[in-house]
Amino acid sequence: MDIADNIEKAARLLKQADGMLIGAGAGIGVDSGLPDFRGDHGFWKAYPPLGRAGIGFVEIANPESFSRSPRLAWGFYGHRLQLYRDTVPHDGFHILQEMASTMPHGAFVFTSNVDGQFQKAGFDESRVAEFHGSIHQMQCCEPCTEAIWPANNIVIDVDQEECLLRSDLPACRQCGLLARPNILMFDDWAWLSSRTESQLARLHAWLKTVSRLVIVEIGAGIDIPSVRRMGESLHVPMIRINPQHPDMNGKEGVGLPIGALDGLRQIRKAFSKA
Repeated sequence: MDIADNIEKAARLLKQADGMLIGAGAGIGVDSGLPDFRGDHGFWKAYPPLGRAGIGFVEIANPESFSRSPRLAWGFYGHRLQLYRDTVPHDGFHILQEMASTMPHGAFVFTSNVDGQFQKAGFDESRVAEFHGSIHQMQCCEPCTEAIWPANNIVIDVDQEECLLRSDLPACRQCGLLARPNILMFDDWAWLSSRTESQLARLHAWLKTVSRLVIVEIGAGIDIPSVRRMGESLHVPMIRINPQHPDMNGKEGVGLPIGALDGLRQIRKAFSKA
């Protein structure tokens, strides 16, 4: 079956559905200009100062980095926070909203991304589950309490040549010690999961209301397969949009070896005709 036939099949699956679960990995942000780290070489291309120092993604995306070198850790996370604040979500997000609006139960998002792009694109906050947390939320590094609060008021000034935070280090609202993003990092025993757990509870409640679910999985990688595993566990038709890993592994549905925006545009065109 060629790609045109698969696009038509994807459109038919969407037409038959009464609810859409959007499973999103880092690949969905590439068309918005966001980096998609694939191994340390891809990471170092996005962050040359860390490459020069031989600091890999697993090492910097780790709670220990805030203890070891807080200005370097916040140089990395602060740069990402500002990048996500400045990024405009591509049209594919709106295409998903448009197609979901024709379904009785609409859409729910399950994402491993921490960038907040779905909310920025206009998705209902109560219909987004951020499995790894959000860079737009903060917590204490200790943590001294279970408090999680928005990062809206944090001012970011990063020396990009050195990947070091120049502005004041963010402080915990409760104890005044160092704060960090409410993101699940590597080897992370201090992450506060209550916000994500509430999101997941809403997702599972929504799933119970949908009788003809379709999953649209976009840019979900195999190195950290949280999104792929979630979708496959539900045993419903899936549309997998992924230029590197479109294989369906025997699951029902269709795999499209194309990028997020191109794939969604083609599906919308077929959807409008179906």
